[in-house]
Amino acid sequence: MLVCEEYLTPTSLAEALKILGSAPPGTRITAGATDLLPWAREGRAGDVTLPMIIDVSRVCEIAGWEDAGNRVRIGAGVALQRFLDDEELALRIPCMPQCAVWFADDQIRKQATVVGNIVNASPAADCTPPMIALNGVVEIARLEDGEVREREMPLEEFVLGPGEVDLQDGEIATAVICDSMLGSGGSFQKVGQRRSLAISTVCAAACVRLDPTLTRFEDVRLALGGIGPVPVRLFSVEESLKGRLAEQSVVERCCELPSDLIVSRTRREYRRYVSNGFAVAAISEALASARARQGSSMARETANA
Repeated sequence: MLVCEEYLTPTSLAEALKILGSAPPGTRITAGATDLLPWAREGRAGDVTLPMIIDVSRVCEIAGWEDAGNRVRIGAGVALQRFLDDEELALRIPCMPQCAVWFADDQIRKQATVVGNIVNASPAADCTPPMIALNGVVEIARLEDGEVREREMPLEEFVLGPGEVDLQDGEIATAVICDSMLGSGGSFQKVGQRRSLAISTVCAAACVRLDPTLTRFEDVRLALGGIGPVPVRLFSVEESLKGRLAEQSVVERCCELPSDLIVSRTRREYRRYVSNGFAVAAISEALASARARQGSSMARETANA
């Protein structure tokens, strides 16, 4: 059971940071509370009494997403359901709609936020591998001399380990900013006791863009989660595929992962077994999606010429 002595709902970032600056130790910040409530459930944290909860779901500065050309800013209030409802956002981050579908049920998807899932820092967090694959950085805000100040940190440096992130006292993670993959194909693969409504054992996120001939890899992104304390981006696989023929045999050869990649403390052999298959499956599905998407775009351009 979760009890709090004070529950506040600021409507601006400055107000939220001001409250946080004088909040008592043990204060928790929440947007969707889909991690906070299970944590406080009996059997995990047991009965929990918090001095204060700061609910930032009404903070206007973190409510939406922005297209900055080759980058996309996803505010800390954006829930995973948005990737299923907003086609323009889904097109820019094509691996996230599948991530959202398998994340949980309809109710949780409408509450759980991408940034909240990242800040929770579970080794099996579903949203972190897609953002790492797309050069994600975390936007962090603090109050300094009465003014809101911001800094950015690469996601790989922000997530330090299980349940641990590089947030200082008085700071709030306000957004994640990643590359736009508009026109690319995407994939998200996940295995657990169930594909949804369960924590991932291993998950993989991939994005693929083909060259104008649709025969060679032009850009490849791939990251795995659940294989160690933090998700891992597979730069070696990405580089080995770029410029190569976009064929299944090439994908299978290039996606052979090193044996020492799996550093999880549990089910290591199983994770090693499924990780190679997931890398191949993620790239293959993203490749098929890229062919369909880019081929359709080229056909429209030809018809309108």
